[in-house]
Amino acid sequence: MAKPRTLFICRECGQEYPKWNGRCNACGAWNTIEESAPVVVGKGYSAAPAGEFKYSRIGEISYNDETRYGTGISELDRVLGGGLVKGSLVLIGGDPGIGKSTLLLQICGFMGNEHTILYVSGEESERQIKLRAERLGVNSDNLFLASNNSCESIIHAVCANKPEIVIIDSIQTITTASAASSAGSIVQVRECTNAFMRMAKSEEIPVFIVSHVNKDGGIAGPKIMEHIVDTVLYFEGEKQLSYRILRAIKNRFGSTNEIGVFNMDDDGLKEVVNPSEMMLSGRLKSISGSAVVCTVEGTRPILAEVQALVTKSNFSAPRRVATGFDYNRLYMLLAVLEKRTGFFFGGVDVYVNIVGGLKVEEPAADLAVAMALYSGLCDKIIPDKLMVFGEVGLGGEIRAVSHIRERVKEGARLGFEKCIIPKQSFSTLSRAESYGIRIVGANTLEQAFRAISPEKKPQENAT
Repeated sequence: MAKPRTLFICRECGQEYPKWNGRCNACGAWNTIEESAPVVVGKGYSAAPAGEFKYSRIGEISYNDETRYGTGISELDRVLGGGLVKGSLVLIGGDPGIGKSTLLLQICGFMGNEHTILYVSGEESERQIKLRAERLGVNSDNLFLASNNSCESIIHAVCANKPEIVIIDSIQTITTASAASSAGSIVQVRECTNAFMRMAKSEEIPVFIVSHVNKDGGIAGPKIMEHIVDTVLYFEGEKQLSYRILRAIKNRFGSTNEIGVFNMDDDGLKEVVNPSEMMLSGRLKSISGSAVVCTVEGTRPILAEVQALVTKSNFSAPRRVATGFDYNRLYMLLAVLEKRTGFFFGGVDVYVNIVGGLKVEEPAADLAVAMALYSGLCDKIIPDKLMVFGEVGLGGEIRAVSHIRERVKEGARLGFEKCIIPKQSFSTLSRAESYGIRIVGANTLEQAFRAISPEKKPQENAT
């Protein structure tokens, strides 16, 4: 016969134990393990009563009724995959104050013209939300505000009133009676998210959930909810800078490679239609250590400036700092430059920065970083109208990358006159098409360096 089994759960990290402990071995917290409700177990599965189980033949299922709602913000629609899907659960994460609530309130200003929206806040009162809405110019009769922290109350109100869109701000302030831990704990966040997921699927109402990110992005953050929700959006950017980047980490209804670029000002978030011009604005001319790369985010080519500062070190162990670029990949490029081209970086500090707060993750930025390092070490000025991209291998070779035509056309559109690309990529370019830019192919780093200093070989400038 099945008998109840008592579990003890840590309210900080959610780790389960068969008996009480004073200290959680998973997260190291003291006095956080609490007794949970008894679980009935038997020889096999749980003895919970079975509900009605329905299934359909795949050919009988129609998806014509599935619609996407336009949010009124093209950058957000791009990241979502074309709009907000009916019945989806969308998580928007980011540091506190990065602009998550501002973006959602601006969405209400557009979508409230045709859809009823319920905005539930556990952090602000209704009057406080009203003040922020007036500052952003949001005023719609279809927008309903509520200040509530009970998960059960919110779900009951949604099922009774049937709003077309629901916004929960934020999940860390919502609690459920089924969990005894405090608000914002792992157990509360997980249980509330599961409850909102079941509500969104059963009522076919799209739900936005706002979640803050702590220092490690784990405990009480979006990481524990990524497997539950349909779409995970992350706001990136520094609070001191006005630019914000919205990136899709998970998307069941679209690509995860798209990004949205915004500019934060007094009137809220503004779309940046041309990110390349934004990234290159304020760029100094005729300065060493600066190179322009064309990176591709999803289907969008973006030009970004790569800066490298190489200076004499006053320490026995020279410093290596990378902002917006992978730290380990910087070490690899430095090793390749020393081994394959003869440049020595052992006695200098190296600082690499991607201007504008953009994080470049694709390998196509390797060549631009390598050329910026070469330019900073030898004080060679890279021409202002030169653009480069390509992956660098351990042998010093430049390997082919994807989306060659889109990258070249983007550089030509912004007035660049010369482009260094991997020589293997010439086969993807049409000889009959005029790109409006001079294209130079390079097989190795040495050939790329000669493009900016043709009078000498790179080895002769080694220090």
